[in-house]
Amino acid sequence: MDTQAELHFFCGKMAAGKSTLALKLSLQKNTILIVEDIWLSKLFPDEIIDIQSYIKYSARLKPIISEHILNLLNIGISVVLDFPANTVTQREWFTKIINKSQAKHTLHYVNTSDDTCLEQLKIRNRNKPVGGAFTSDEEFYEISQYFQEPATNENFNIKTYS
Repeated sequence: MDTQAELHFFCGKMAAGKSTLALKLSLQKNTILIVEDIWLSKLFPDEIIDIQSYIKYSARLKPIISEHILNLLNIGISVVLDFPANTVTQREWFTKIINKSQAKHTLHYVNTSDDTCLEQLKIRNRNKPVGGAFTSDEEFYEISQYFQEPATNENFNIKTYS
């Protein structure tokens, strides 16, 4: 029986279904879910107001949480990271963790159409928890312009969902 820890992370446009998939995968035995949005909202409440502030605070969180992730993987606990891997630059952080831990990994690419994402975004906005952020269609398109599909030369084990 293979009991090596595995790192799971996600690529896909906003509202593609990445967090839903992350939650599902986290229900596996000996697995923990770490959600960037929760950490950022707890550590930097009311400070993430636009894309630039997200980039700033996300960059502060990653070095701190990296050691925690490495420790979990090294003691055999699989980690589901609900952090975006939507650009080559964002995926470099995951590469560093993989290289340091030598853990198995899967990049889950949730390839969903813009129309489906926008429909799911409307549902998410209607059902958002108190204090949750509302995201408009305009913000979806603004953020989506930075999206980069994962490429085979990035050397990830990619599982695609359509």
